Amino acid sequence: MALVLLPGLSNLIDDISDEKKLPPQVVEAALREALLKGYERYRRTLYLGISEDPFDEEYFSNFDVGLDLEEEGYRVLASKIIVDEVESEDHQIAIAEVVQVADDAQVGDTVVLDVTPEKEDFGRMAAATTKQVLAQKLRDQQRRMIQEEFADLEDPVLTARVIRFERQSVIMAVSSGLGRPEVEAELPRRDQLPNDNYRANATFKVFLKEVSEVPRRGPQLFVSRSNAGLVVYLFENEVPEIQEGSVRIVAVAREANPPSRSVGPRTKVAVDSIEREVDPVGACIGARGSRIQQVVNELRGEKIDVIRWSQDPGQYIANSLSPARVEMVRLVDPVGQHAHVLVPPDQLSLAIGREGQNVRLAARLTGWKIDIKNSTEYDQEAEDAVVAELISQREEEEALQQQAEERLAVEQAARAEEDARLRELYPLPEDEEEYGEEQPEQEFSDEESSELEAGTETEVEATDAAVEADSDADQEQVR
Repeated sequence: MALVLLPGLSNLIDDISDEKKLPPQVVEAALREALLKGYERYRRTLYLGISEDPFDEEYFSNFDVGLDLEEEGYRVLASKIIVDEVESEDHQIAIAEVVQVADDAQVGDTVVLDVTPEKEDFGRMAAATTKQVLAQKLRDQQRRMIQEEFADLEDPVLTARVIRFERQSVIMAVSSGLGRPEVEAELPRRDQLPNDNYRANATFKVFLKEVSEVPRRGPQLFVSRSNAGLVVYLFENEVPEIQEGSVRIVAVAREANPPSRSVGPRTKVAVDSIEREVDPVGACIGARGSRIQQVVNELRGEKIDVIRWSQDPGQYIANSLSPARVEMVRLVDPVGQHAHVLVPPDQLSLAIGREGQNVRLAARLTGWKIDIKNSTEYDQEAEDAVVAELISQREEEEALQQQAEERLAVEQAARAEEDARLRELYPLPEDEEEYGEEQPEQEFSDEESSELEAGTETEVEATDAAVEADSDADQEQVR
């Protein structure tokens, strides 16, 4: 068959490469695969209405498409094996036919033949399949490059631009670096901030949450505005002491989407200084709050509390409840990390926060269970009794859990021992094969064979009796 001409093929590949930001060789590979799928469709349409489609999934595995960029066309090629008698014309060719062209051909050799159909015979269905497959392959290549480009990104915070809205998600354009093309990323509803105004072409700082494989969509970028990593990044950019290493962020607790609309977003950040002369809280806040104000502006007015970290749990808990003033912190259960915090009556609501937000964030930040108590009404003896009962319940639950784990370990060991014993008495087929490979066969006389069979029957009867006795003992124990 002659070359099927595709006028402007080279320009077409270059245009697609520029538009999709893909290498030309990737576009060529996608086009070859699409043309091959179109050829498969063409072959299948020949059987429509006549007989059942005889082709399986692997039938066209020996077919390929060759592009000729100089003459601007393509050919469909088939690799066929030389045989004496042909059973499949698409996979084999007779030796008598080949020797007319190549005298040195032999049975078993492979030849590549041009099986390109005429352009007029290709059909609209095959052409439509080629177009659909090409578009799909180009999208797959784009997403694959996106996944490779963003998966190992060192800086997880990107500048994003709002493109459009899909249901409750915001579709944004992001770039992995200067000069790199923009790609689409999804900002789900749960990762949005309530104070953000997502209008078209508005720009935001977003945290690259994950690059995941979505069914029927391929690799997809998911970004977040509510992730605590965004707060860490903003402080690192605004505070030189953090960049230099003299101040470090120890922990972050963030509630970007509070359960109630009456409660605004809030974040608590615990910081510590490596150098004694450096005030970590002052460094993060800046002169007249200039540094923290930049962070607050980027987060659209989110309230941020910067507190000092301490090795002393009591002091750390007291600091975490800022701006409330704390009188005393009692670590009533250090093992279970349970603390009572005593505050004056006028500080009670401030320590708890609106709908419990302040104490909830403090608990997340410190990892302790915090109970806020009125210092004037606090009955230490009664509270200690309640705590002692809680500790007793916790210890009892832990003991029961440990006993259950030990019992399970013993049962598993006994089961494994019994399985090994039964497997030795009644080998599985694979065990017999391994044994047969390792041990040479032994020949026995008729007298020895009779004795061996008698001994085996006695051993089996004894084993069955032992198993039955174990079963009766287990049933008695259950009763």
